[in-house]
Amino acid sequence: MPSLKQVKKRIASVRNTQQITKAMYMVSAAKLRRAEENIKRALPYAEKIKKVIASMYYRIKDSDHPLLVIREPVKNILIVAISSDRGLCGSFNANIMRNLKRFFEENDYNYKAIGIGRKVNDFFKKQNIEIVKKYEGVFNLTYHDMSEAAEIACNLYKEEKIDAIYLCYNHFISAITQRLIIDKILPRDFSEFEEEFVVEYEYEPSKEMLLNVIIPKYVANEFYTALLDSIASEHAARMTAMDNATKNASEMIDKLTLLFNKVRQATITKELMEIVSGKEALES
Repeated sequence: MPSLKQVKKRIASVRNTQQITKAMYMVSAAKLRRAEENIKRALPYAEKIKKVIASMYYRIKDSDHPLLVIREPVKNILIVAISSDRGLCGSFNANIMRNLKRFFEENDYNYKAIGIGRKVNDFFKKQNIEIVKKYEGVFNLTYHDMSEAAEIACNLYKEEKIDAIYLCYNHFISAITQRLIIDKILPRDFSEFEEEFVVEYEYEPSKEMLLNVIIPKYVANEFYTALLDSIASEHAARMTAMDNATKNASEMIDKLTLLFNKVRQATITKELMEIVSGKEALES
């Protein structure tokens, strides 16, 4: 049985950990609210740019624009995956690695990767997948960084070094629910975003030249909204993990307090028995 000093030290250690997890929960909760607001501000533009491309795509879908060409069979894939830089966020990162590993096993392609977040970059390195560009410091990344990643991805597609671009990230649904998404970004049938009534526009200088600009912007916007989505999911996952850790610490403190009382009672009983035995020895 441990000593009173050991149990007391253990209780103090768990209490300190509980204070840290509670503080991390509150910080993540505050950051989650801001992250949700960022997503809401970004979504209208994201949906509108898809509809603009759909309106153009409806008229030139049979063109040979290099970013609209569908190459068969698919052999080379670019995976753009977003994770966190650090842990303490439950299964947030493990979910990404597990699903990516399954995707690799089920699809016999040659893979290249753009890793956003230290955890996923470490994963790609272990899987011996070529990383064409990596980003870390997820919370500090901006639209400019995602535009750079989109430019790299589009250039690889135009140069026929890849046949498709897939985006992998945790989609934020609520504070307690996130869903992993592996979505094909290019090539894509933009007619799914078509409005009910297609309006005829006049394009200047031409639809093809406008597509040269707007499709990379669409890809950049997909990367950026996925980044915002992933950041919100990370805060939510960390908030849930820290809340569970705080509750577990409370349960552990209760168990250790009970153990402390038992040890103290056993110590007192032992001391009383020694006193009684000593007294009997003196009287005999």
